[in-house]
Amino acid sequence: MLIRLGYEIAIECAEATPVISLLEIHKDRQADIKRQTRVLTSPSVPTRLYHDLHGNGCRRFTAPAGTFRILYDAVVEDSGETDEVNTLAREVPVAELPDEVLFYLLGSRYCETDHLSSLAWQLFGHLPSGWARVQAIVDYVHNRLSFGYGYARSTRTAAQAHEERVGVCRDFAHLAITLCRCMNIPARYVNGYLGDIGVPPDPAPMDFSAWMEVFLDGKWYTFDPRHNQPRTGRVVIARGRDATDVPLLHSFGPHRLSLFKVWTYEQEGRLFNPPYHGIDRTVSAQMLA
Repeated sequence: MLIRLGYEIAIECAEATPVISLLEIHKDRQADIKRQTRVLTSPSVPTRLYHDLHGNGCRRFTAPAGTFRILYDAVVEDSGETDEVNTLAREVPVAELPDEVLFYLLGSRYCETDHLSSLAWQLFGHLPSGWARVQAIVDYVHNRLSFGYGYARSTRTAAQAHEERVGVCRDFAHLAITLCRCMNIPARYVNGYLGDIGVPPDPAPMDFSAWMEVFLDGKWYTFDPRHNQPRTGRVVIARGRDATDVPLLHSFGPHRLSLFKVWTYEQEGRLFNPPYHGIDRTVSAQMLA
């Protein structure tokens, strides 16, 4: 299938402000891009792309004073298959984990393993290891937290989400990641495009979303505590320890978010249909953190 995706974001700055955006389609999916615009800015400013320690594409630019817009539109080819499920996947003993994976066992800014370790072992220590244990963690988080965009708070940690029992998709991901790490299962944070493809329309439609990947049996598998079902059409933007590593926009100075449009849907018919103008959802800057 073909997936049409993109964004239009506007911020307002009182003065010229350096910004880093993590809005590039991940290098793993670059070969699937069938058509794309450049990353357009208004006013036009120079931008430069680099890759961070996690391999994510990051774009540097300076937003001038006043209103500043960035726009991108693309068509991506996708297999149309849902997330892979392997109920026989085993946990890998810590002593046998690849060196580069150990990093994803450690606590991080939003994933405080020290606060939740005892709880994790009480809840999941008696369960069969491997896929079944990870799925039990995902089920627990999915059932414990209530989703709502109004619950967004950029400072909420996994332990706070567990206590408050509310959150947005990043909070679901943070809590599940933390509980996995407490059980010595490597887990990492992922954000990307996720449209409501192959599922009933959601009153809170997805666009940019957050989920997690868990290392089992020598490879990374996708789990989504927010939706808790295999989905079609994920397009990864970035991966990291938690949301600290992959903010959609990071400004080195104050800014106000004035426009946030995202689109991701199955493209039917011609490859070069006119652009879709997407979901127009004005949100607080917390949603981009």
